[in-house]
Amino acid sequence: MTEVFPRILACGDKALSVEFADRIDEGVNASVIALAEDLCADAIEGVTEVVPTYRSLMVTYDPLLARGRVLAAEIERRLASISAVVPEGCLFDVPVVYGGGAGLDFEELAALKGLTSDELIALHASVEYRVYMIGFAPGFAYLGGLPQALHTPRLATPRQRVEAGSIGIGGQQASINSLAGPSGWRYIGRTPLRLFDPARAAPCLLRAGDRIRFRAIDAAEARAIDGSPEQSKRESWLS
Repeated sequence: MTEVFPRILACGDKALSVEFADRIDEGVNASVIALAEDLCADAIEGVTEVVPTYRSLMVTYDPLLARGRVLAAEIERRLASISAVVPEGCLFDVPVVYGGGAGLDFEELAALKGLTSDELIALHASVEYRVYMIGFAPGFAYLGGLPQALHTPRLATPRQRVEAGSIGIGGQQASINSLAGPSGWRYIGRTPLRLFDPARAAPCLLRAGDRIRFRAIDAAEARAIDGSPEQSKRESWLS
C-alpha cells in the first residue's frame, strides 16, 4: 500500500507527528523546517514546542488548551499554504583536531579505507555538511553530506563515554557530540566549540538547516579556543 504524505499521526495525547516522506533528503528536510518556522512565527494556542527531525516535525501541545483533532486540522490548513523554500541556514566554520586522544577510531578508519592520515582529513573536510536535526542529547548535531567513501557501520559494542565535541561517523551520517556520554559511533577528532551551553542566550549552537565546514587545526589552537570568551557567541563561528 502506497503511503500518502504529508500525514499527521497522534503521539499519545500531547503530541502530533507531521511526516513529510519516508526518505531523507534536503527538500523533505526543508519542508519540515518551513512548517516549524511557520508554527513559531504564527503560534497556535496550546502548542508548547516544535521539534524538527530528518523527515517529520513533532508538535507538542497542552491538551487543556488544544485538542489534537482541531490542531491537526489547523496544521493541514497551513501545509496547503506554506512554501518549502526556506532561507539557507547559517554557515559555520568548525575547527577540528583530527586524531590524537579524541580521535578514537582515526587510525583504524584510515587503515580500513586505505587512506593516509592526511587523505582522511582532507576527504572529511572537503564537503559542506547540512545539520538535518538536533537530537539524542541537547545540541547533538546529526549531519548529512558525509562523502560516500567514509560511510562506515557503527561499532558492534558502544563505548561507555565519548567526550563532548567529538566528531563522529555512523553509517551514512556524520555528527558532533554536544555532551559527554555513551556512543557506538566512530570518532576521528574533536572540536573545541561548545555545541551546548545552558549559560548562552541560545544554548544550542547549531540549528536544523545550518551548514558547516570542518577545518583542521592543531592542539595549540584548540586550547586557545577552549579558553576563549567568544565561545558564548553563536555569531563568532559563522563564516
